[in-house]
Amino acid sequence: MQKKYQILPKIMWIPLFITITFNCIAYYIPRLIMADKIHYNISSAIDEQIPFLPWTIIIYWGCYLFWIVNYVIGCRQSKEEAFRFISADLIAKVVCMICFLVIPTTNIRPVVEGHSIWDEAMRLLYRVDAADNLFPSIHCLTSWFSFIAVRKNEKIPKWYKCASFFIAVSICISTLTTKQHVLLDVFAGVALAEASYQFVAESKISKYYCCIISKISNKIVRRRLPSE
Repeated sequence: MQKKYQILPKIMWIPLFITITFNCIAYYIPRLIMADKIHYNISSAIDEQIPFLPWTIIIYWGCYLFWIVNYVIGCRQSKEEAFRFISADLIAKVVCMICFLVIPTTNIRPVVEGHSIWDEAMRLLYRVDAADNLFPSIHCLTSWFSFIAVRKNEKIPKWYKCASFFIAVSICISTLTTKQHVLLDVFAGVALAEASYQFVAESKISKYYCCIISKISNKIVRRRLPSE
């Protein structure tokens, strides 16, 4: 009998849903709480020299497909590696939320004067996404986790690992050229992803998380089973 293909192992659906949900919580709740608070501009003289390139919004927005594909790959690894990956992501998002509440940041966006499709897209981006929750950059953090998800996976071809690195770096650059973030935001996002991943490796957090998720999954399965 042919084995049925699964996009994700059943045990990974719940933690992936949790990390997506908490990503939204970490981003939007601080925005509501800190709306009337002082926000700090941590841009540098180097940031002022980085050109504003509206066309790079296609890279900035194109990241979502990259995230979906690579997070699925990250969750399809061995159970140990998958929970290390997803636990590190969750911890990093908790740290992001704390930073957004303790160190609220902002930046100065340029006036978009052109009328090309890219200029119009930038105006739309600036309207729907306020200049806050910048340090560290969740955009860069998630993109770097997408690279982490494949870089040591022996089942992934080398060309895709290289492509993932290139895409992650390109996304980080696009956050600067769209003036959505400054250099400190980018460096902090990448550093936090690496630090969280290493922290989980040296602790037993991912094992505890796996046990908790396993218990929840087992309870759900038992409830679905017909009573005898």
